[in-house]
Amino acid sequence: MCNSDQSDSSKQTLRERLQDFRNDFNLIENELGRLIVGQSGVIREVVIALIAGGHVLLEGVPGLGKTLLVRTLAEVIEGKFSRIQFTPDLMPADLTGTNIMNRSVDGNSYFEFQQGPVFCNLLLADEINRATPKTQAALLESMQEYSVTVGKTTHKLPELFFVLATQNPIEMEGTYPLPEAQLDRFFGKIIFPFPTSDELFQIINRTTTVTLPKVKTTIPTSRIIEMRQLAREITVADEVTRFAAELIMRTHPGLSNSNSVMKHPASEKLVDKYVRYGASPRGAQALMLGAKVRAILDTRFNVAKEDLIAIMPMVLRHRIILTFEGEAENITTDEIIATIIKDQ
Repeated sequence: MCNSDQSDSSKQTLRERLQDFRNDFNLIENELGRLIVGQSGVIREVVIALIAGGHVLLEGVPGLGKTLLVRTLAEVIEGKFSRIQFTPDLMPADLTGTNIMNRSVDGNSYFEFQQGPVFCNLLLADEINRATPKTQAALLESMQEYSVTVGKTTHKLPELFFVLATQNPIEMEGTYPLPEAQLDRFFGKIIFPFPTSDELFQIINRTTTVTLPKVKTTIPTSRIIEMRQLAREITVADEVTRFAAELIMRTHPGLSNSNSVMKHPASEKLVDKYVRYGASPRGAQALMLGAKVRAILDTRFNVAKEDLIAIMPMVLRHRIILTFEGEAENITTDEIIATIIKDQ
């Protein structure tokens, strides 16, 4: 009887923690929604990635509010915000910082590390595909290792370090596309859709008046770390984990010749014809972490298959590499993912 009471008490405590999680998540969403017109799907996916602990690629035409979204998110979570405009002449030291020579009061010279803009909580890497591969690699190393090495010294980045990198899908001349291995380091890729006529009407009214909307309520960055830890505590049944593994396997060509227990001719045919490489194990990890956050938002204590399916487009669209034939026929990775989902 005593053990049962303790179990009930523990479950009640977990229920309260999950409710606090949802309340804080909704607070972030609502504050962003006060400044960002529409884009509710984009806002939710960005916050899910933030809680899951991954970095995000934002793709959309200029002027849709990508910078405003990131800056507002930094205000809401009381984080330090930095913005870097990537250009072909940008050097790695411009991101990470460098050692500079100073002179002490007694006249002796010494080197001191001057931090670059990467030392922040939220970093907007604007038009990341405009920088040279060397500069891109410097940023992606910081994303992966959460540290910067200059000379023989390693400098730790803040515990909460979230990168949102933008890509312009229109003007591609003179750019340096991210290699597949570097794209894989991003938790998800989020497409910024163009606003509707009504949303454009609201944007004009909000941004051309004397008084602009401001953030009213904030939460500390330490709370985001707590929410990350809680999301990882959500349980997953072995059946659901195997389902996640099968979803990843089905993004790879040649599945029809494998030992997979799941046979879906429609998606297999499409993948075999148009996909060169499928998602990596890192994609499976992102899929599960995103699904755990979604399970909490759906007031559940465990991950369901529906959570994995809902997260798939965001975390897999940049991890599926098309063949030349697929690109020539304008096949999109979203179409591939949609076919896999439809086969369920």
